[in-house]
Parts: sequence; C-alpha cells; structure tokens
Amino acid sequence: MCDAIDILGKNLNTESEDIMRTICLYLLLVLIPIFFAGCIPATQHRQDVTNADADRISVGNVQREIRVGMSSAEVVEVLGSPNMVTTDEKRREVWIYDKIATDRAYSASSGGISALILGGNAGGSGALGGGIGSGFSKDSGASSISQRTLTVIIKFDEQSTVRDFAYRQSSF
Repeated sequence: MCDAIDILGKNLNTESEDIMRTICLYLLLVLIPIFFAGCIPATQHRQDVTNADADRISVGNVQREIRVGMSSAEVVEVLGSPNMVTTDEKRREVWIYDKIATDRAYSASSGGISALILGGNAGGSGALGGGIGSGFSKDSGASSISQRTLTVIIKFDEQSTVRDFAYRQSSF
C-alpha cells in the first residue's frame, strides 16, 4: 500500500516515494510494538486477578498467630470474622472458619507469521500493482482446576480467651 499510492492517476516522483517509504517505515516501527504489547504471559494474568485479602486465612497464619490465651478480638484481627459461631455444653463459644478455594489456571498462546505484500511501481510505466501474501497461525492452550479446603475450630473459655484450637487442610 505504501508503494502503491497513485494520486489521481499521476505517478509520484522519487522524492514523494522516499517520503512515503519513510512514513511506512515509521508506521511499522510503531505498529509492531503495539501488536506484541497484547501478548501478556499467564503469570501476569494470574497476578492481575489474585485477591490478596481472600488468602488471609492459611495454616501458616493459624500456626504462627493463634495462641492459647488470646482474646476473641485478637483472633478477629488475625483471621477475620468466623463463618459460624456455636456454643458447647457449658455455653462457651466455639468459632469455626471454613474456607474453600478453587484455583483455576488457564494458559493460552497463539503465534504465527502473516505477510501482506503490496507491489510497487512497475517499471516506471505508471502501472501500480499489488498482491496479498498468506499467513500461518497456530493456537494452543491448557487449563487446570484444583480445590483446597481449610477448617479452623477455635474454642473459647468463659472469659472469651482461646482455650484450644484445631485445623484441618485438604487439597485435591
């Protein structure tokens, strides 16, 4: 297209052709980086959609932070609000944190070569020609789904301090 410009049937002189080639070169230098800017790796997509607050409760947090004798307010600071609050036979509170997480990962890639070839001035005769080249493209992808669960049970005494706690984790 850049070499195939004919304004009202008049031939472009060599200076105009040089200017058009320069413009085409600059356009290519701008368009190629824009094309590849859309190619973001799957790890970047994962970081963009990960919610750091959703992973507040973990076995490591429970092991590291929860201690016998902690107040209920301190437990809330570490783990947040429980999913369920019940009482035992002595009317002492039992807090249950039950978390289920589903991790989905999908990675896709596509690549290929495509060419657009336009003809130029044919022998100074004023006849401008052009043609379109063909391309090759291939797409592939993979996905994975896993689930994990974490159940934390915290038992309080009559003064609302932790008297015992337990946790169970599974992944599949």
